[in-house]
Amino acid sequence: MSNRKFSEDHEWIDVDGDIGTVGITNFAQEQLGDVVFVEVPEEDQDLEKGEEAAVVESVKAASEVIAIVSGTVTEGNEELADNPSLVNSAAESDAWFYKVKLSDPSELDDLMDEAGYKAFIAEQG
Repeated sequence: MSNRKFSEDHEWIDVDGDIGTVGITNFAQEQLGDVVFVEVPEEDQDLEKGEEAAVVESVKAASEVIAIVSGTVTEGNEELADNPSLVNSAAESDAWFYKVKLSDPSELDDLMDEAGYKAFIAEQG
């Protein structure tokens, strides 16, 4: 888990070689409340860092999941379509949104480690 990185948009990425697994953080799902719908990107979809990659809707709001890195989607987590509440119960494990083949691994340098992210959310109050 030491290779997990976090964004200011409350997303996480685990990188294994040139493949990153992306999801939203527990903090994000707590802000959203009960998740009722998730739309994940299609396989082979090209993502640019900062663009919309997925959509998550809760009883309170709809929210875009922003691409944390650029690359090509290798897999979307189809289980979330059938079981969106998994995001609430397992945001930082089974409820990953998509896997992406990194096109520019240096983009990871802009992300926070776990300690940095915990400090960041503490500042959000």
